Amino acid sequence: MTMVATAKGAIEPETTYREALRDALRDALRGDDRVFVMGEDVGRYGGCFGVSLGLLEEFGPERIRDTPLSESAFVGAGIGAALNGMRPIVEIMTVNFSLLALDQILNNAATLLHMSGGQLAVPLVIRMTTGAGRQLAAQHSHSLEGWYAHIPGIRVLAPATLDDARYMLAPALTDPDPVLLFEHGSLYNAAGSLGPAPDGAADLDHAAIRRPGTDLSLITYGGSLPKALAAADQLAADGISAEVIDLRTLRPLDDATLTASVARTHRAVIVDEAWRTGSLAAEVSARLAEHCFYELDAPVERVCSAEVPIPYARQLEEAALPQTADIVAAAHRAVD
Repeated sequence: MTMVATAKGAIEPETTYREALRDALRDALRGDDRVFVMGEDVGRYGGCFGVSLGLLEEFGPERIRDTPLSESAFVGAGIGAALNGMRPIVEIMTVNFSLLALDQILNNAATLLHMSGGQLAVPLVIRMTTGAGRQLAAQHSHSLEGWYAHIPGIRVLAPATLDDARYMLAPALTDPDPVLLFEHGSLYNAAGSLGPAPDGAADLDHAAIRRPGTDLSLITYGGSLPKALAAADQLAADGISAEVIDLRTLRPLDDATLTASVARTHRAVIVDEAWRTGSLAAEVSARLAEHCFYELDAPVERVCSAEVPIPYARQLEEAALPQTADIVAAAHRAVD
């Protein structure tokens, strides 16, 4: 953590998204003896992306547990620990590896509370990295959080800001349902100052208006938020006032904030790094059509990744992913 001077001359601490996540883990471990972290390389190596660096030395191997290379096994172990009163935080290196634990997540974690008539809660948090843009090729560049948002019985979070990275974990650990927390890989080095800690638990139920506007609603989440904000800056120079909505929670979706925004702006562009077909963007678009069809003055625009495996070559990867210029072009189609 470094110190930066503000415009008023005050000195405030600067942190990164990675450090904010680490501080959230540290607070959870200090505050509740039932909390432990488990996953591949979370201990000695400090996590594949360095989020758990130093926690093994602070809390020891009983609470920072390196696991064998079997996602199904250690997610299953996390489910069992949660059923027995613990508060496990399971790290899956990247979202593509989570497919190896999909049976555990879908058929066990998400269903046990319902199938037991409310007797068997699974207060489990699963963290994983998602998204492309880092030249990791097709097998390590998936954006599958929309798949998980399809599943009843779980909560799906996508922190896009330092504050959400820092403060979402604590209330997630109190949820009786499993919580999946998707961290976009492009955000780990994002730096800035944290806002004040929220009074009480951080809000996991509502989307956030990151920038108010009157002409257009830009709806996005996770790693696409910085691109949407940059697009809003460009659109402002063109005389278009874009409201930027950060979904934050992908399941359950906050319909009220979305429809209220579109009722004000009458136009919507949805930015989603996943593939267009069957995407979360498609779900949001359908809900807007259902709830505020007569408020729309133009068709809903969707900006998604190309329907191809994400390429390795940098220029091809950039061409396949939603970029700021694509968002600006979609906004002009909706407004012009």
